Amino acid sequence: MNIIFVGRSHGKSKTLQLGNKHLVLITMLMGSLLFAIASAGYHLKGLLVDRTGVDTTLDAETILVWKNEIKAQRTDVESLKRSAHEKVDALTLTMGNMQARLLRLDALGQRLTEVAKLKNGEFNFTKSPALGGPVEQNLGESYILPGLAENIERIENQITDVEQQLEVIDSLFVSRNIQKELFIAGRPITWGWMSSAFGYRTDPFTGKRAWHGGVDFAGKEDSDIIAVASGVITWSGDRYGYGNLIEINHGGGYTTRYAHCKELFAKVGDIVAKGQVLAAMGSTGRSTGPHVHYEVRKNGKGIDPKKYIYRASR
Repeated sequence: MNIIFVGRSHGKSKTLQLGNKHLVLITMLMGSLLFAIASAGYHLKGLLVDRTGVDTTLDAETILVWKNEIKAQRTDVESLKRSAHEKVDALTLTMGNMQARLLRLDALGQRLTEVAKLKNGEFNFTKSPALGGPVEQNLGESYILPGLAENIERIENQITDVEQQLEVIDSLFVSRNIQKELFIAGRPITWGWMSSAFGYRTDPFTGKRAWHGGVDFAGKEDSDIIAVASGVITWSGDRYGYGNLIEINHGGGYTTRYAHCKELFAKVGDIVAKGQVLAAMGSTGRSTGPHVHYEVRKNGKGIDPKKYIYRASR
């Protein structure tokens, strides 16, 4: 095999004659060079994979898998965001309910304060409770969402407990107030004087000794006749000997009667309060002039009203 070399400057040429040995040697050199190039490329690829952890020779299938994974992660994030919003909305609703209940507790507490006549400022439900204390070095951790939910539940349980206690106290006050209203005490008039006592007396019509089952209070015609205690009207109308009569049942077997009224202002079934005006003073029935015949009865039997007239109200 001959190789001809042509020079640039003089245009002369030289011929190099190669034998079979030379050709084999050149072939081996070319093969070694190609193997070295391939080895270098494989080694470089290995370095890239080792350093990044990812094969840089990506194909379309791998890229598609990655895209699907990213899409799934985005879907999970959106689901978590929606769940978080729902939890926040639920907590907001719970907080609103708790605020309404706290307002109710404040109103109930204020009512109990007024009923109990606590005027020294010991309880004040119109203002937030005073809080304070020194700052500690080791502060507690801030509340996170799960902890906040647990604390809201704990506070709600405390509110329920306080509500129950206040309702018990309120019922006790109401019961005490009812007993006070049912307590028979005082005179059945706002103006006038006692003109006849309970017991035997001279009958004003016959002049003979007769039993008087109540006390009489004389006054001006049309003067107010009032209830000496709360109760239910069981009679309102004319009754033999009494004229226009009002009878009140106070419970516990006690009733009171108000007779000789000119005009009646309450009817059967009415619930009347202590001090409420029942009728106008008159002289109906067996009467000699404007007055009210007042009776106190226990289990249907008349008793002396004197001790009820002069005893102090509760």
